Amino acid sequence: MARIVVTEFVSLDGVMEEPRWTFDFDRGKEGDQFKYEELFDAESLLLGRTTYQGFAAAWPNMGGDDFGQRMNNIHKYVVSSTLSDSDASWGPTTLKKQPGGTLLVEGSAQLVHALVQHGLVDEYRLMVFPVILGQGKRAFPDSMPVPAKLTITDSRTVGSGVLLLNLTPAES
Repeated sequence: MARIVVTEFVSLDGVMEEPRWTFDFDRGKEGDQFKYEELFDAESLLLGRTTYQGFAAAWPNMGGDDFGQRMNNIHKYVVSSTLSDSDASWGPTTLKKQPGGTLLVEGSAQLVHALVQHGLVDEYRLMVFPVILGQGKRAFPDSMPVPAKLTITDSRTVGSGVLLLNLTPAES
């Protein structure tokens, strides 16, 4: 069975929408390595339609290094009720659910909210930036059927105060 890992750039108040604001921060070599390793350790990406279309418009122009090439060539699973097969043209893309290794979920707020509410996330990898944005889409849903208790498995501060945080669902 595939492992679902959610990775997000989030502000201190939980905003993950349009993370261009993260460019104001230095995440340092350790932060870059964190993102590099999680991408290269993943078998596939699991994305919502909006994130997929945003990435598909941007990443083909950023394939000059290993990271960009991996983003363009990694298999992508897209969860969408409106995207057609002909619209899913960014590298290897599947609109169907299949078993596999680690599925890395980037962005995709609506998808993340559904996965969290149904207890389907195996790990969270967050880069928490020391800024309060006040508005925008939140990384986590506003309501939960029951509280989702988590265990911090790793944490460290890198660059200009960016917190790398790994969490897994707590044992019941």
